[in-house]
Formats: sequence, structure tokens, C-alpha cells
Amino acid sequence: MTKIVDVAAAVILRPDGAFLLGQRAEDTFYPGYWEFPGGKVEPGETASQALVRELREELGIEVQSLHPWIMRSHVYEHASVRLHFFRVRQWRGELQDHVHAALSWQQEARRLTVAPMLPANGPVLAALALPDFYGITQAGKMGVGRQLELLEKALGRGLRLVQVREPDLSDADRLGFARDVVAMARTHGASVLINGDADLALASDAHGLHLPARSLMALDARPDFPLVAASCHDREELERAAGLGLDFAVLGAVQPTASHPGRAVLGWGKFAELARDLPMPVFALGGLSRGDQERAWQAGAHGVAAIRAAWK
Repeated sequence: MTKIVDVAAAVILRPDGAFLLGQRAEDTFYPGYWEFPGGKVEPGETASQALVRELREELGIEVQSLHPWIMRSHVYEHASVRLHFFRVRQWRGELQDHVHAALSWQQEARRLTVAPMLPANGPVLAALALPDFYGITQAGKMGVGRQLELLEKALGRGLRLVQVREPDLSDADRLGFARDVVAMARTHGASVLINGDADLALASDAHGLHLPARSLMALDARPDFPLVAASCHDREELERAAGLGLDFAVLGAVQPTASHPGRAVLGWGKFAELARDLPMPVFALGGLSRGDQERAWQAGAHGVAAIRAAWK
């Protein structure tokens, strides 16, 4: 049986969204390849403790805050590794290159200016490219015209990921609305997912599909869209989403919501437990707004999804 090596890796993020990559030195495996800084978890260490130590040794910085993010497994020729990724937004000290051949700040995960990347990092870059706020429409409640007006304002403020979820609209109105949302989103470089309706996603030229939990659990293969997500409520559903190779999941409800008063909620502790060590990002949903981002990151969420708060 191949030994699994646990590795802690850092997505070090500047306020402008740029992230740091290091080029592996000549005397290592995969010399010249680019990677996220980090290293092996030693006996007696947690992954977070290992990362704090590694960043001190490799880059000369003291981590002030780090947030658990995703875990990816990969089999290399020399080892099978389990990569525990954390996002690091605050540190103390000036970056010093102690072990890499070079360091490079990158602005866009999908348009790197350095190559090649270590093979395990393709899915990580795709996850890193996801926005950290997910707005969900409610045109059936507020009116199509009003929703489009608020959507345009939100896109202007930086919203880049939208779900069209409109069970109360007629088929014709839902198609027209979806097409308007997609057209508007494309002018801002935003992505649109259609909830539960693959035919509507195709007809509206949306970027992808968002699966309700019941649809997720009935699938044996990932739907053929560039971007596919799912709503989840427990670990079984999350693991099904991971097994199908979905791009992200939404987990909730974290807090009480006006739409479902009295429904049991997860709370942040349970959310963190359920979302831990998954290979894809997980958004937190349920009574949340952009003001909850920091708390969501602490619990291991990629970001926050919201219905009402998305349009305020």
C-alpha cells in the first residue's frame, strides 16, 4: 500500500486578489514547476500548524490568520499526497525567498503568466477562480423588472456568480428572464447557473447548472456543463457532489431564514464539521450576507450564497 503524505499548502492572497506561487528549485522533484507554498505535515502537527511553520521557514513570514479551504489528493510518481489548502490573507513580515527558485504574484487563476504548474493544481486553480459571493434570484417574488434592475446594480458592484432559481415563474417568463440575466451577466464577465433545469440552461446559454439535492442524489455522472454546482444539506450529499466532480456545493441552512421560519439550522460549528476536507469549495447559505464572509471563511467556506441579501 502506497504511503499517503499529508502536505499543507497556502493560497496567500493580497488585498487586490493576487496570489503567490513559488517555482520549485533544481534539487527537488519536479524542478522548475510552479506550486503553492507549503510543505509536509510532520508527526504531531496539525495541517494548520505545519503551514505556519513552513511559511516561516520558506518565506520568512508570520501568519496572522489562515482559513481552511479544500483538500485534494494526488498520486505522483514519487508519492501519494493529501494536500490541505488554506487561504492566508494576513501575515507579518516581508516575503523572503528561502527555498524556491523564484516567486510570482498572479492576478488571475485562469490566466497564469508562469508555467508549468504542478499536476495536482489544475482543479485548485479552477476553485480559486470562483467568486466568493453567490447571488440567487427571486424575480417571482419581487417582479422580473425589479430583479433585473437590482441585478444590474449588483453586477456593477462586483457580483460575478448568479443562480437563476425561479419556481414561481411560468415556463415562458422563466426563459425570457434567464436569457436577460445571462446577457446582462456576460457584459460584466459574470457566470450564471440555472437551478435544476438543464434544458433551460441550454436554451438561455447559461454557463452552467445548479442541482437541487434530490437531483444530485439521483445522478450517476456529472452533467455536461462547464460549471456545475449542487445544494447540499448533509455529508452524504456533499460527498456525492465531490464524487461527481462538481465545481462547488452550497450547504445550509446555517442560520434561521425568513423564508423557512422554524426550520432546524446547522450553525457554524456543524457547517465546519460537514464541509471539512472536501475537494471542492463549499458556499454557506441561510440567513447570511456579505458581512458574514469572515465567519464563513473561518468555518471553511469558500464564501457566502444569499437570496435576499444579494439584492440589498
